[in-house]
Amino acid sequence: MSTSNGRLYVAADVHGHRSEFREILCDSGLVDDRGRWSGGNARLWLLGDYVDRGPDGIGVIEDVRRLAVEATAVGGEVGALLGNHEVQLLAAHRFGTASVTGLDEPGGFHGGWARFGGREEDLRRLAPEHIAWITGLPAVALVDNYLLVHSDTVRYLEFGSTVADVNTAVSATLEHSDTAVWLEFCARMSDRGAFRDAESARADDPVSVMLRTLGGDVLVHGHSTLTKYFGVAPEDVRDVVRYADGRVVAIDGGVYEGGRILLARLA
Repeated sequence: MSTSNGRLYVAADVHGHRSEFREILCDSGLVDDRGRWSGGNARLWLLGDYVDRGPDGIGVIEDVRRLAVEATAVGGEVGALLGNHEVQLLAAHRFGTASVTGLDEPGGFHGGWARFGGREEDLRRLAPEHIAWITGLPAVALVDNYLLVHSDTVRYLEFGSTVADVNTAVSATLEHSDTAVWLEFCARMSDRGAFRDAESARADDPVSVMLRTLGGDVLVHGHSTLTKYFGVAPEDVRDVVRYADGRVVAIDGGVYEGGRILLARLA
């Protein structure tokens, strides 16, 4: 588990909206007006989905990589998790339009990626250094007793029963060449909605199981937009949604649905 005295911020699902991302970081004082890290020892964790659905996913990746170096140099931290859209982008890159057994999608992995917001410009600009960065991302992280994940799903536990085991298994899967493995991988990473009906009085409810297994007191996720899945009108997106008796925080403000990127400071 990572702990520090630095302020802790989280954001998710930038989806290629590079200028909006820079704006919220500048407003918070984490970057200056040139987009350079100015947050000192603050910590920023991003919960996946840097690409697709917006104009410059590769630019977002390049910004995150640069900010991580700049923050580390002054005692801060920029951490990043793997999102389902990074997985789908890699699948489109690796397997192209070849038909995939079990995938009822014209154009194989490329067709599925495109249908869910894939941008050809992201795929065209995807370089070896971007692939190396994506394949090195953890799927889950435990920071200051917050369990950080991309998707609101318990299917992370199919990879392992500790944070380290989950991340090791995900890393190994990203190196696999079997399309059946990738098809199941995409399904796991894209699953959603597991926590919205959780009851804290039950020891076996999905939130309790995730926290008891992987650690933490509060689970924080992106993936499921506040605009579509939590009933918040795009113009009313101002803050995160806390639910399941305060044990879960949803932070995807649905920027590509007319909402906004949310930057939440976790106490």
